Amino acid sequence: MSSNLSRRRFLTGLGAGAGAGALSIAAAGEAAAIGLEREPDEPELPRLQTQVVEFDGEHQAGIATPSQANLWLIAFDVKEDVDRARLRGLMRVWTQDARRMSKGEAPRTDLEPEMYEAPANLTFTVGLGEGFFTAADREDEKPEWLEPLPEYSTDELRDEWNDGDLCLQICCDDPLMLSHAARFMIKNGAPYLDVRWVQMGFLNARGAKEPTATPRNRFGQLDGTVNPREEGDFNRIVWIDSGPDWLRGGSAMVVRRIEMDIDGWDILDRPSREEVAGRTLDTGAPLGKENEFDPVDLDATDEYGLPVIDRNSHVARSMPPKEYPNQQILRRVYNYDLPPESDGRFTSNTGLVFICYQKNPLEQFDPIQKRLAEADRLNEWIFHIGSAVFVMPRGTTGDEYWAQDLLED
Repeated sequence: MSSNLSRRRFLTGLGAGAGAGALSIAAAGEAAAIGLEREPDEPELPRLQTQVVEFDGEHQAGIATPSQANLWLIAFDVKEDVDRARLRGLMRVWTQDARRMSKGEAPRTDLEPEMYEAPANLTFTVGLGEGFFTAADREDEKPEWLEPLPEYSTDELRDEWNDGDLCLQICCDDPLMLSHAARFMIKNGAPYLDVRWVQMGFLNARGAKEPTATPRNRFGQLDGTVNPREEGDFNRIVWIDSGPDWLRGGSAMVVRRIEMDIDGWDILDRPSREEVAGRTLDTGAPLGKENEFDPVDLDATDEYGLPVIDRNSHVARSMPPKEYPNQQILRRVYNYDLPPESDGRFTSNTGLVFICYQKNPLEQFDPIQKRLAEADRLNEWIFHIGSAVFVMPRGTTGDEYWAQDLLED
C-alpha cells in the first residue's frame, strides 16, 4: 500500500464525518498497515517465530515440555526387509532433520525453507514398540513391560487404533508448521516404515491460557491437575533411572484413544457432572474445597453425614492407595473432534488422545486403569477404542541420533 493511498483513505474516512470510535479503528488499522511501533509502555507480545524448545538434553523434548496447542501422533510398522543397519540410517536422518526443524531451520533436502519461519515450540519425541526390537535383532534389550496392556473390562478396542512398531509424537503451537513437519518425517520414513495410524489432537490456542495451565477436555473438565510438577516428582514417576544407557533418562508412553459420549453428557445437569468427576467444573477444585490443587479429602462428609466426594467418582478411583504412592502418571492429553460418522453411535465424533508417561506402565498405569474400569462413574460416557505402548529412549547430545546406544553394533 502506498503512503499516498493510505493518506487518501484516512482523509476520506475523516471527511465522511466518522465518529470518534470509527476514527480510532481506522487509525489503528492504518498503524498496523504501515508497521508503526507500539507505544513504549505497551508490552511486546511473545512471538511464535522466536519460541524454540531445545531438542537435545538428558530427556527427549515433548514429555516434560508444557503441552503445545496441536498434536500429530503417528504410529508406524517396520517394513519386512528393514534390518538394524537400515534402522540406524533412518534414525540418523530423522534425528538430524528433527533437530534442524526444532530450531526453525529447514532440513537440507527440504526445498521449502519458508515453512520454517515460525518453529512455534515444535517438538519431536520418538517411541519404540515391540516390533522395533524384533526388526533390529535387539529383543534382549526390550523392557519386560513393553507389550500390549492387559485387557480391561471396559475396553472396546479397534485394530485401526492399536499398537505400532515405532511412533512419533510431534507437537507445535502452529498447525501449519506441524503439518509440514509431520509430512516431511513421514516422507523420509517411507522407505523403511508403513504408517499404521495417525491421531491428531488439539488444546486451546497459544495465548488463550497460561502455558502451564491445566487444559480442558471436551466434557469441560480440567484434565491433568494431579500431574507431577517438581523435578523430584518427575524423577520418581516419569524418568527411568535403571537399565542400559539408551534407556536411562527415557520413559514409557501409553496411548489410549477414548471416545466420548457428549450426547449423553449433555443430559446431565451441572451438579451431576461434578458428582461424577468429584471436582467442580469451573475451578477443578475437589468437591468441598476451593482451589484446583487443594488435596482431595475422601473422608469429608456434609451436614447429613454423607460423603462429599462419591467413592466411585473419577477423582476417587484415580487416586493411588496410601500404600502405593507411586501409582501416578504424567498425563499429556489432547482432544480430537472429527466429522460425524454415518454409522456412528453419537452425533459427535469426539474424544481424547490420552497420552501418559511413567517409568513402568504395569506398575503405574495398569493398576489405575483397573480401578477405573471396575467402578468409575465416568465409564458410562467414555469408551476406550485404541491402545498402544512404547518405550522412549533417553535424550540426545548434539552429535547423537535417537536410540544410538541401542542400534550401534
